Amino acid sequence: MVGVTVPAAVPGHEGSGRGLFVAFEGGEGCGKSTQVPLLADWLRHRGHQVLTTFEPGEGVLGRAIRSIVLDRANTDLSDRAEALLYAADRAQHVAMTIGPALSAGQIVITDRYVDSSIAYQSAGRGQPAEEIGYLSGWATQGLVADLTVLLDVPVEVGLARIRGRAAADRLEAESQVFHERVRQSFLALAAEAPARYLVLDARAETEALAARIAHRIDTVLGVERVHSGERS
Repeated sequence: MVGVTVPAAVPGHEGSGRGLFVAFEGGEGCGKSTQVPLLADWLRHRGHQVLTTFEPGEGVLGRAIRSIVLDRANTDLSDRAEALLYAADRAQHVAMTIGPALSAGQIVITDRYVDSSIAYQSAGRGQPAEEIGYLSGWATQGLVADLTVLLDVPVEVGLARIRGRAAADRLEAESQVFHERVRQSFLALAAEAPARYLVLDARAETEALAARIAHRIDTVLGVERVHSGERS
């Protein structure tokens, strides 16, 4: 999957009138839910105001949508309806959570964002990439993450990690072939805009991954590793 275009990001971060927007992406079992709080704690320790959030499922409307799109009982949910539900969740998420926090100068870290729709609903489900890209851009009013951290893991490794958890949801239960298409889509998106992505091998140790992410965030914020006598 190549050639998907979404509106350019609004530039800026803390101290420039708009907060920093960081998205974590990746396939099932890649470790996003581990790395998001680690990064948030690291930033808060340095005095930043940080909001962590996720998709789908933030807020009352988001929880209702999440219960539909991830429930394996909903076997008759069409691919187009699924894509529209994810877009509705994201539109509400940006309007009520992400946008206000960025306007207040906070650093926003989200577990999944637009790339997940392109990977899952387009590459995974086979919906036209340009349509999913346009729908996502419309839902977000063109808001693109300043940095996307892609935690890449081989499909068989990621699926093995999630075995033993609660019963698999609609997406987790898809075939290995489906998840391979999703993985390759994430990698293609990162290859199209390398300056905006940090692609990491999610098989690495948790602490090593966290250090790589922190270093990149420092770079984005324009902070040196040794600053004003403080060492990280």
